[in-house]
Amino acid sequence: MTINTIIFDLDGTLVNTAPDLLLATNHVLVQNGYPAITMNEMRPIISYGAKAMIAKGFEAAEINLPPDQHEKLFLEFVEYYTDNIAIDSHAFDGLEDFLKQCQAVGFKLGVCTNKREAMSVKLLSELGLADYFSSVVGPDTIGVGKPDPAPFFETVKQVGGNIENSVMIGDSATDINTAINAGVKSVAVSFGYTDIPVAKLGADAIIDHYDELWDVIASL
Repeated sequence: MTINTIIFDLDGTLVNTAPDLLLATNHVLVQNGYPAITMNEMRPIISYGAKAMIAKGFEAAEINLPPDQHEKLFLEFVEYYTDNIAIDSHAFDGLEDFLKQCQAVGFKLGVCTNKREAMSVKLLSELGLADYFSSVVGPDTIGVGKPDPAPFFETVKQVGGNIENSVMIGDSATDINTAINAGVKSVAVSFGYTDIPVAKLGADAIIDHYDELWDVIASL
C-alpha cells in the first residue's frame, strides 16, 4: 500500500526552533543568577525538552540545582518562551514547497511532537504553517509523549489516515523509536537536533534537504 499520511515531528524537523529555545533557556538561567549556556551545549538535547535544556545549563555551570527549583524554572521558561516563540525560529529550507506538493495530491498531514499542543499550534500559526496540518498532537493531548506510539496513533486518527499508509518524519531517536514502536516506516532529517549520529538512529531513510523527501516517500 502506498503512503498517503505523513506525520512530522516539530522541533528540528519542521522548524529550526533552536535560537528561540536558547533565548528562553538563557533568559531563565540569567534571571535567576546563573550563567548562560551556548548553542553547542544545548542543541543535542533539544529533543528532550525544556527541563532537559535547563538542567544542561546547571550541569555546564557545575551547579546542583535543588529539586524544588526545577518546576519553578520550567514554568518561567514556558511563560517566556510562549511570549517569544517565533522571534528567530523558521521553517527549514524547502519545507513549504514539499507541503504544497502534499496538499496538491491530497496527502494527510499531521504533527506529533513532545512540545505542548497549544504551544505547538501557536508556533505553527505564527510561522504561517498551521493550515498545512489537520492535527497537532503533543504530550499533553492524550497524556503521554513519544516514543510511546500512542501519540502517533492519535495523530494518524485525527488526520483521518490509516496506520499502514503512514510514515514518521523526525530528527531524533525519540522520533525514530516512535515509528519503530508504532510499526511504521520512518525518515530522519540530518539537519535537526540529536545527540546520536543520524545514521545510527535506525530510520528507513535519511534526507539532507526537503527537496529529497518526495522521492524518498515514493520509494517507501
